[in-house]
Amino acid sequence: MSSRLHDPSASTAAAVDQLPKGLKPLFRALSGIEYVGNKLPHPFLLFWILAAVLAVVSAVLAAAGTSVVLPDSGETAAVKSLLSGEGVAMIFGTALENFAGFAPLPIIVTIILGVSVAEQSGVLKSLLRVTVVRLPAKWVTFAVAFAGMMSHVMFDAAFIVVLPLAAMAFKAAGRSPVLGIMVAFIAISGGYNASPLITPSDAIISSLTTSAAQIVDPAYTVTPVANYFFSLASSIVLSVFITLAVELVMKKRANLEPDAGTDKEDTDFALELAPDEKRGLRRAGIALAVFVAAVVAALLPAGSPLRGEDGDLIRSVVLQNIAFFIALAFVLVGWVYGRATGSLRRAAQIPQAMATGLKTLTPILVLFFAISQFLAYFKWTGIGSVIAVNGAQLLQAGGIHPLVVFALMLVLISLMNILVTSGSAMWSLLAPVLVPMLMYVGINPETTQAVYRIADSCTNAVTPMSAYFVVALGFIQGYRKDAGIGTLASFTIPLAFGMLVIWAGLFSVWYFLGLPLGPGVPIR
Repeated sequence: MSSRLHDPSASTAAAVDQLPKGLKPLFRALSGIEYVGNKLPHPFLLFWILAAVLAVVSAVLAAAGTSVVLPDSGETAAVKSLLSGEGVAMIFGTALENFAGFAPLPIIVTIILGVSVAEQSGVLKSLLRVTVVRLPAKWVTFAVAFAGMMSHVMFDAAFIVVLPLAAMAFKAAGRSPVLGIMVAFIAISGGYNASPLITPSDAIISSLTTSAAQIVDPAYTVTPVANYFFSLASSIVLSVFITLAVELVMKKRANLEPDAGTDKEDTDFALELAPDEKRGLRRAGIALAVFVAAVVAALLPAGSPLRGEDGDLIRSVVLQNIAFFIALAFVLVGWVYGRATGSLRRAAQIPQAMATGLKTLTPILVLFFAISQFLAYFKWTGIGSVIAVNGAQLLQAGGIHPLVVFALMLVLISLMNILVTSGSAMWSLLAPVLVPMLMYVGINPETTQAVYRIADSCTNAVTPMSAYFVVALGFIQGYRKDAGIGTLASFTIPLAFGMLVIWAGLFSVWYFLGLPLGPGVPIR
């Protein structure tokens, strides 16, 4: 990847000149957002600042005697001050408990342990490569877009793996590798919460939703597969949209051809699979099928210990602890593939692979410490209940249709996502208010989560705050040295907002038809 990236602050004027006339005002607005966003503190510090603000607000509301009657229990919830003696004791006395009990922590660590084995074995890269090469060359755009959707299982490593893979796939089809990189970037970034596979993001977001839902119902649980059916359908619909938009419109843009002399192979793997890799994928597929069949067979008997109370399948041990079973599946697939290809020859390499993968979690764990403290403070003060109940009453009094509420959420969160690019950080702020509030008007937490995940995805591809926008530009500059911010932005901006409209439309159809969002999860 080229290291000679343009300095965004120095190339704004040139970038705007490269854009179509109608997009110039929007790009200027994005440049302003970039300037403001760069002034924001790191999310770790931001949550401590918000905690300080929360302390002052809680003291003011507590002094005013602010309270609310909870609709479900009829109990009165009064706001408590963090600056009181009881509040100070809570802050210092529960810090370790808040972090250790933070719901996403054990789930994301468990899933990453499994995903790391699969990633280190090479099976995920091979799966993405076979997705691209199995389809005819005329389907290369769809193949790359869908591979981008699948790559979300690799977390942020998806950008590093799929962007060069997409360039190779387009070159092999006799098309511009620059266009291939752009297609992969919009699929990975703009469709971040759509995937045919269960991803680490599913685990993080569902855990935060669970914590928020338990403000209303302490027994409520949202699993990582709560939105799986909708996510699977979304990955296909968005891949089709990207394909049609690129083939009918975007490929006709000028300045997509690479510079002369850039036809060298610049990745560490070939597009075609080697015989041992094909054998490894076959064996891994068989092992996964056997594993799934064994779990299903164990659930079938009415008296199975894996079932929930009264033989309930939805509340079964498997679905309630799906993160562990997902991790086991990744470990099994990675180990079988690694044995076949030689990438994991000894069992002792499995914990080594897990340890390597956990290194990617370090920044997330640091952020989780701050988030866990803030959320504990917020829940303890009772401010969330006051906002949720009053907000629910306003929605009921106004007779606002749920789809209107969802549309407002999409707009608000999409705009926020341009500044706060961390999905878990933003949902940590919004979930404790939105989830309980909408539960009080009869909207499932899983439905609220699905709407959030649409809004949290599309504008990822246009925000100048995203480090991966610059990464994608770096790959493009490996083929076109004169490429700038505008080169990529003029491609991603129309596609990103088109994806937002299409995805919102898909959700509306899903809602009207009453289709389940995931196993045992009704949309309404």
